[in-house]
Amino acid sequence: MNQHYFSASPAGALEPREIEVVLAGAARTVLTAGGVFSPEQLDRGTGILLRELAADPALGGDAAGPLLDIGCGWGPIALDAALRDPEREIWAIDVNERSRELTRRNAAGLGLERVRVAAPEDVPAELGFAEIRSNPPIRVGKEALHGILRQWLPRLSAGSEPRVAHLVVAKHLGADSLQRWIATEFPALEVSRIARDKGFHVIRAQA
Repeated sequence: MNQHYFSASPAGALEPREIEVVLAGAARTVLTAGGVFSPEQLDRGTGILLRELAADPALGGDAAGPLLDIGCGWGPIALDAALRDPEREIWAIDVNERSRELTRRNAAGLGLERVRVAAPEDVPAELGFAEIRSNPPIRVGKEALHGILRQWLPRLSAGSEPRVAHLVVAKHLGADSLQRWIATEFPALEVSRIARDKGFHVIRAQA
């Protein structure tokens, strides 16, 4: 169990290695390691999410407000957002302490001073978000995943500007059923699928 990317403390020593990925339209060198999600490359689902958001910046919410990356892994979603808007406040959260350490190092290495990395329980309770972007940890199981979304999607309700979440989920891992569940569980959110590619769906939920 300690080897799962959603484990709090992966087994074995942290042995960072460099990989090259494209973030915010340019090649970047980042650190990854075993025991985190997709350590060898930018995973396909995250790449599709980032591509769709880059193609239409209007998909986001209030660009001045904080953005939350749920389950940040080594940091691609948070890093991409911060590279595109270095002045925006970005929160990257993960239960995996190794993921948090790698995201911190990658943000520092890219000179991104507004990326705040935290365990979920360390995010201020009063903080609302203009936007959530996530490749959520589907493999934690349906009950745990629903608990995560119940915890964070209500944080979109603060403020008067549009608040929006974008989640990328593989179809074979339940993208359709998750979209229906979000719409049922959160009637205040307008839920739709904005993209479908290579077996992945990008789900949009707007307050």
